[in-house]
Amino acid sequence: MHSGLPQDLIAAQVASALAEDVGNGDLTAALIPPNARAEATVICREAAVLCGREWVDEVFTQLDPRITIHWEAEDGQALQPKQTLCVLEGPARAMLTGERTALNFLQTLSGTATQARRYVEAVAGTGVRILDTRKTIPGLRLAQKYAVRCGGASNHRNGLYDAILIKENHILAANGIGPAVTQARQCAPGVEIEVEVENLEELQQALEAAADAVLLDNMDTQTLRQAVAQAAGGCRLEASGGVDLQSVRAIAETGVDDISVGELSKHLHAVDLSMRFGSQKVGSK
Repeated sequence: MHSGLPQDLIAAQVASALAEDVGNGDLTAALIPPNARAEATVICREAAVLCGREWVDEVFTQLDPRITIHWEAEDGQALQPKQTLCVLEGPARAMLTGERTALNFLQTLSGTATQARRYVEAVAGTGVRILDTRKTIPGLRLAQKYAVRCGGASNHRNGLYDAILIKENHILAANGIGPAVTQARQCAPGVEIEVEVENLEELQQALEAAADAVLLDNMDTQTLRQAVAQAAGGCRLEASGGVDLQSVRAIAETGVDDISVGELSKHLHAVDLSMRFGSQKVGSK
């Protein structure tokens, strides 16, 4: 897979991460002769889904474009323990300097993709979409949303600018669900409008206001089934709140269309990766 993200966005994220780690210079890498070259292999230590190749490529491009990377796995590919992801060859100093930054991007984005894949597999056959949320690492929103897609899940809105989600405080400020939806259509014609509701009475108000989608917040499975029957296909229904891998299948089987899961990007487990340098490959050139 290819992220489809602007290259200047990825470059900026990498530049910021390198500045954070390298500062005025890598003092330890200065121990290596300036003309030394090395070969290194990146290995995955656990079952996972790969994501983040473009960020790794950009790290070493910025540090030294003479470094070559030969990838042996694609973004979105399921990985096995001890599997080789790529082999790098080039100036040893730059490879050592970029090791941690490159692995940080790779382990974080692969962790997001892996978690997304677990949820997608848990609801397989139900027709339900697993959606991400805005609960992302600051500065890595679009990168993590790409990782979610690598895992087979789908993206909710990117931010506050591309869709409208009317929540409790918006409803209070607008004096009700109906007025809130009406004002939203006037302010942003053509933009999808979703309303968050906490009970079936509020769901009915959202349906009468012709919302495009309704987020059913923290409802138990019995109430979710009632909501599905009440909506009768009138709009997309999204379940959210308290979702985990143990409960997601039962929620999917209520008949909702979507399930949003903050855990995809918020509580991720960074994939265990390592970069092994082959000392026998180091030498002058």
